[in-house]
Amino acid sequence: MDPDNTNDPHVLGQAMRALRDRAGITQKALAERAGTSEAYVSNIEGGRRDARWSTLARLLRALGTDLHRLADAITEVEKQGAPPKR
Repeated sequence: MDPDNTNDPHVLGQAMRALRDRAGITQKALAERAGTSEAYVSNIEGGRRDARWSTLARLLRALGTDLHRLADAITEVEKQGAPPKR
């Protein structure tokens, strides 16, 4: 992610949502697998919360993916352009 990008939480959130969509699971299922709440997953995906590293690692494991695929998803989101902040 671009360190100067003020939309970083939005970019990460969109990338996480893309990975979850590819995995074909709901926010609720992801939250259960990762040991967190559905609201927290929703807030991360919506760019309203930053994810702690430990939570991000659990989410990626729950999705059966890794940092390489997350980086690829972030690159895709950045190419598309992040949506404006709400």
